[in-house]
Amino acid sequence: MNFSTLIVQLVNGLQTGSVYALVALGYSMVYGIILLLNFAHGDIIMVGAYMVYYGIASFAFPPVVAVILAVIVSTALGVIIEKVAYTPLRNAPRLSLLITAIGVSFLLENGAQMIFGADQKSMSPMVSGNVRIGSVSISMAAIVTILVSVAAMVLLTLFVNKTKMGKAMRAVSEDMGAAQLMGISLNRTISITFAVGSALAGLGSALYLCAYPQASPTMGSMLGIKAFVAAVLGGIGSIPGAVLGGFAIGILEALVSAVHLSMWKDAVVFLVLIVVLLFKPTGFLGRKIQEKV
Repeated sequence: MNFSTLIVQLVNGLQTGSVYALVALGYSMVYGIILLLNFAHGDIIMVGAYMVYYGIASFAFPPVVAVILAVIVSTALGVIIEKVAYTPLRNAPRLSLLITAIGVSFLLENGAQMIFGADQKSMSPMVSGNVRIGSVSISMAAIVTILVSVAAMVLLTLFVNKTKMGKAMRAVSEDMGAAQLMGISLNRTISITFAVGSALAGLGSALYLCAYPQASPTMGSMLGIKAFVAAVLGGIGSIPGAVLGGFAIGILEALVSAVHLSMWKDAVVFLVLIVVLLFKPTGFLGRKIQEKV
């Protein structure tokens, strides 16, 4: 593998990793607040992808407008799921919440098959062309994906660290009971957490379509699982960890494909996860949580 091929593969890995990172942020934010593994998160990506597809293919919206539509619909869907499926189980055992999340995931997948059909919907690439730097040719889609993802991650970090709502989210994550005693609205904070995470999923769905311009009812399944792996690998509940895990998995997949083992890339990702968790169960940037007794 020569230098040019290596650079191209690394850029491709960063492109895919950017999408994984955006989706993993949604997992980490929700888990950090209410310790819920929201397995329906991957299917919100699928709904966002269909919004982009129909916005461009059926209504001839400009790509930017279609992406905004996907973000709005994904955000609304995330909040509705939280209010309808998760809020009534706020005080239930975690297993009940987990089973509900899996049920919502299957509901969205089968509902999408009924509404949109079981076949894949292909569309023209939203971003085309290449940029040549010396002997290296990099696709514009990869550049746009990486830049938009990094911008979204920076804005999310500023939101969590600098705004009043971000401080409330961190307080609820640290100690839910103490946060309530300090006057923080638990329901409002959790709803905004779901809204932000789902908005990132909607943005991630559009960026995913930049690389793979087709939507299907089951597309969010493996994408969601890999994003979950990224969140666990980086340290679930950690925003920097989700970003690091997403980029790590994206680059790993690209390098495995570069040595002509693309059919094994999923297996390699999960193998690396197992090895990392054997030696560092909290992930790269996770922290140990001690139970008080």
